Amino acid sequence: MRAFLRVVETGSFTRASAGLGLPKATMTNLIQNLEAHLKTKLLNRTTRRVMVTTDGALYYERALRIVAEVDELDASLSQSQLTPGGRLRVEMAGIFADCIIIPALIDFSRAYPDIQIDLGVGDRTVDYLAENVDIALRGGQPADQSLIARRVGQLDLIFCAAPCYVEQLGEPRHPAEFERDHHCVSYFMPPNNRIMPFAFEKAEELVEIVPRYILSVNDARSYMAAVLSGLGAGHLPRFLVAEDLASGRLIELLPDWSLQAIPLYIVYPPNRHLSNKVRVFVDWLVQLISEMGLDTQQPAARGSPEGVSPLQRARTET
Repeated sequence: MRAFLRVVETGSFTRASAGLGLPKATMTNLIQNLEAHLKTKLLNRTTRRVMVTTDGALYYERALRIVAEVDELDASLSQSQLTPGGRLRVEMAGIFADCIIIPALIDFSRAYPDIQIDLGVGDRTVDYLAENVDIALRGGQPADQSLIARRVGQLDLIFCAAPCYVEQLGEPRHPAEFERDHHCVSYFMPPNNRIMPFAFEKAEELVEIVPRYILSVNDARSYMAAVLSGLGAGHLPRFLVAEDLASGRLIELLPDWSLQAIPLYIVYPPNRHLSNKVRVFVDWLVQLISEMGLDTQQPAARGSPEGVSPLQRARTET
């Protein structure tokens, strides 16, 4: 398999054999045996060039991932006592980056100075394989079943608004009022721009609404800023707004109604979870979430797993 990969990458049996330190005749025999085993032709060979067949191109893509996983497995075990290093590609929503990760990242850097972190920030949909993402922190149930997902905590939500909003429209008594007299800061989900519904629960009553809005955004940080500015009520993580509630910058609304908590997941492609740098970052991130008191894992409430809060737009998608 490695011989075939090297031939495809170099475009030559001569260069491939030199790179692997094998005689050219040995390389030829290895490829012929592989084709015989697979019962298909992988390469078309002429005196001037080597071309990959259709089956060869498909085999190359799968073989490349398999060899990479084996190499990572070997490295993770044989170098487990060495200091991890290299570039680590991380994705998460901006509100996670600003309020959870970046303030504590200096501690990780001091512990692992040879790791460089490329942090992608935003609520957008990510193609993990195409963008070579190693790991992500996401809110909500992962949508892509091929990804490795580890639940590490949850975000408890509170429904609130700025004092100027309450002064203008008064306090609502029922969630249904947000389809008539009140309004929320709304959230639209790219790429189809669907407006996210809001879900409330009280005793045996479950209410899901698509609220009226003045402003709709597709970023969690902008959503929080809009609620603080009085542009509407909204669902926000309790740990983020605790000081705003205590100072009076925000007022809790509908306190008798419960909101579905957002589960926090660490996710990564199946060929990334074995590397040493990923392992130490995951361990650090889990510890950080625990220290912040976000590691409580209660059973999910009833209702749609996608339609409760704009922060759930940070969930895993492909």
